[in-house]
Amino acid sequence: MKKKIVSLLLTGAMVATMAACGSSSNSASTSASAASSKSESAASEAAESASSAASSSAAASSSASSATSESVTAASTTASSAEGTANIDGVQADDAFYEKADLTSLKGKKIGITIQSLQNAYWAGVMSALEDILKENGAEYNIVACDDNSTKQISQIENFISAGDDLIMVHPSDADAVEDACKEAQDAGIKVMCWDDPMENTDADWILNNTSLGVAIGEMAGNFINEHYDENNKAQVALIDYPSTKVLLERGNGIKEGLENVAAGKYEIVAEQPGIEANKAQTAMETILQQYPDCKVVVGVGAGAMIGANEALTTATNGKIPEDMGIFTTDVTKQQLEEIQDPNQAARAIIGFEGSDEDTAKACASMYALILSGQLENKYVYRQVGEINADNIDEIMKGMKG
Repeated sequence: MKKKIVSLLLTGAMVATMAACGSSSNSASTSASAASSKSESAASEAAESASSAASSSAAASSSASSATSESVTAASTTASSAEGTANIDGVQADDAFYEKADLTSLKGKKIGITIQSLQNAYWAGVMSALEDILKENGAEYNIVACDDNSTKQISQIENFISAGDDLIMVHPSDADAVEDACKEAQDAGIKVMCWDDPMENTDADWILNNTSLGVAIGEMAGNFINEHYDENNKAQVALIDYPSTKVLLERGNGIKEGLENVAAGKYEIVAEQPGIEANKAQTAMETILQQYPDCKVVVGVGAGAMIGANEALTTATNGKIPEDMGIFTTDVTKQQLEEIQDPNQAARAIIGFEGSDEDTAKACASMYALILSGQLENKYVYRQVGEINADNIDEIMKGMKG
């Protein structure tokens, strides 16, 4: 994790919704997907979390002008994939947590990985970096994408069972739908890790809190609004969300909460449109601008919202982005980072995860080693997150793929 990514204790899970399929089996196909991801429509995903949920819906304040946030402790309850993504008792991962892992212990281990999509820029980049790490440490691996199709994902898990894998990682299209298949894997003596959801039939869940993630996004935007708007000159805000997916609905609701936390009375949400992929987010923003041409602040649930809205706003302003125009989302893709670096773009900041693609991939591989060696003390592991903006972006860029 890069120095300015902040460790927070979060309490929940995250699901990224993506489309289109890709696969890799000890080959360069994952890397190829990553290399093309900049030109692809980048979906959300993944993406992943920030300032906290405490015993109720209260959230810790975060600042869009700095890369620091407060760590908080959450209420403890039991977890299941059906109950939502907040208030789960778990352990917070930090640098010291991952340093306990011996990546060389992965040599000769068979690892099956099924994710929602490799067409998503975030997942393509991370999986490309993960492929490099597994290869370097002598692991046998098979990375496949399920097309956001639960039936296909179940079949992939069953194939990993038949292959006698040592560990299966699932990034579920529908966590409930794959519970039985994961139980079959456990019954066969295979360790199971879920990336995103708190599941029952797993040995470890690598999770985030979508409400808290949304709050952090909203608070970043709220601080920006405070800098440029007031009660007599309210910001018109567009929310690019994806409410048909439960956890992304939670994230969108968190964004609203975060805005209200720090910028009450200084903004109005004039439109909410779904747009998880960049091209759809662009279309949504173009539609919003037809009715609200003065809409200058955009908040969204993932990379697609930032990339698509940025394109729409660039076109609408003929490339002359005013200082009171800004986009705030989550995920960490190279295209997002490049847009944040460019002062002529509307992209301002994101809530990112461990850091770069390489940082996230190393943390993920460390999870594999910790699970296989029996070193985890709690199956629920909360990821590191923090704000990425113009102040700390250069260091993050060094570890991006593509």
